[in-house]
Amino acid sequence: MNPKEFFEFAKEHGAEMVDLKFTDLLGTWQHCSYPIDTWNEGTFEDGVGFDGSSIRGWQAINQSDMLAVPDASTAKLDPFYARPTVSVLANIVDPITKEEYTRDPRHVARKGIAYMKQTGIADACFVGPEPEFFIFDEVRYDQSQNRAFYEIDSVEGAWNTSRIEEPNLGYKPSYKGGYFPVSPTDSYHDLRGEMVYTMRELGIVVEAHHHEVGTGGQCEIDMEFCDLLKMADQFMWYKYIIRNVAKKHGKTVTFMPKPIFEDNGSGMHTHMSLWKDGQTLMAGDGYAGLSETALHAIGGLLKHGRAVLAFAAPTVNSYHRLVPGFEAPVTLAMSQRNRSASVRIPMYSASPKAKRLEFRCPDPTANGYLMYTAMLMALLDGVQNKIDPGDPLDRDIYEMTPEELAETNTTPASLGEALGALEADNEFLTKGDVFTEDLIETWISYKRENEIDEFRLRPHPYEFALYYDS
Repeated sequence: MNPKEFFEFAKEHGAEMVDLKFTDLLGTWQHCSYPIDTWNEGTFEDGVGFDGSSIRGWQAINQSDMLAVPDASTAKLDPFYARPTVSVLANIVDPITKEEYTRDPRHVARKGIAYMKQTGIADACFVGPEPEFFIFDEVRYDQSQNRAFYEIDSVEGAWNTSRIEEPNLGYKPSYKGGYFPVSPTDSYHDLRGEMVYTMRELGIVVEAHHHEVGTGGQCEIDMEFCDLLKMADQFMWYKYIIRNVAKKHGKTVTFMPKPIFEDNGSGMHTHMSLWKDGQTLMAGDGYAGLSETALHAIGGLLKHGRAVLAFAAPTVNSYHRLVPGFEAPVTLAMSQRNRSASVRIPMYSASPKAKRLEFRCPDPTANGYLMYTAMLMALLDGVQNKIDPGDPLDRDIYEMTPEELAETNTTPASLGEALGALEADNEFLTKGDVFTEDLIETWISYKRENEIDEFRLRPHPYEFALYYDS
């Protein structure tokens, strides 16, 4: 869709407003709405101004003026406004230099794709994420000088089997017992269905939806794989749709990796494959039916996995999920079929076109633009340097002894460790100026100052149970 077609699309749907959306450094949509008659085709070249100093991780106040330049090809009829509104995604531009802003996550993804093509290794990278999330009925939390608490509730919560619900009908998934039950235990089938129908109306292809393992309303909706930039855009729509459909029905959704103690967390297993000239580069006669290119790509992801996780598992809460001995993978190794390895080779299909890798460590708090691009850069580095992925680990990693585990490469134990890994290992990201040193430094400093340091200053409620009477 070009600018002329954009206005034809808006007129066809009776749109009175245009909603301009862009993604901040942390991966959250920001927006501003305009009467559509204030725009013309020149707006798609000139952009509209906004205060970049008010966006997390972006400009200093003395350099606050920025431009958001709409990309007409991203236009969609927004399903959640009372009056017809066309939403369009924007790229961020410096108003003085007219250069694209290096801290704009969408710009990073576009540079990553361009670099991939420049290398000659591949001309397409397909991404298929599996984001999980919880649907709750209520959430309350507070943090002050004299108290800290959170409380969540869900009609599906196993902790509510004895609650007076006038009547309590049961049908609540047990802890770790929520995978694939039918209704009435799966009480969110129709709600997820509405989420799926809304996605489909916006052109997002959905493969499946189902209840997930956790109690308290853990769910998953899987999108069909597509190219990296399109998927990163779709992931933003995905979160937006799920949250707003839930709110419409008096529910609330969280993508936090670990909102419930002693139950499964929410991950975002991410499938990825490299293609060239319409042919997959992943299939071959090597281990698990992989090509030499695919094995080297996996080698790159395993080598740089700890640094990649600074973007792919980017919160303090992420590392409450990535804990040894539980279902989330913490061993940086590859294996076919094996869900305890960080890189799994799915074996569902014998078709060469289906050959891919699945990185199981990420979670849906990630900024898709940065995470998918970081993964791509690790894969490309592996191919360029013919990195050996090592021997496959075709056994249950959760049954390995501490001595055996000590000999394996593991994921970071905390966000601080992940940021340290990124600090020490980022040259693969800066190739082609895809990730600038400025962006990496800004990401690390923002996370340390606004998340890690803030956690260090606060006592945890459980510390009172452990130490109050010491």
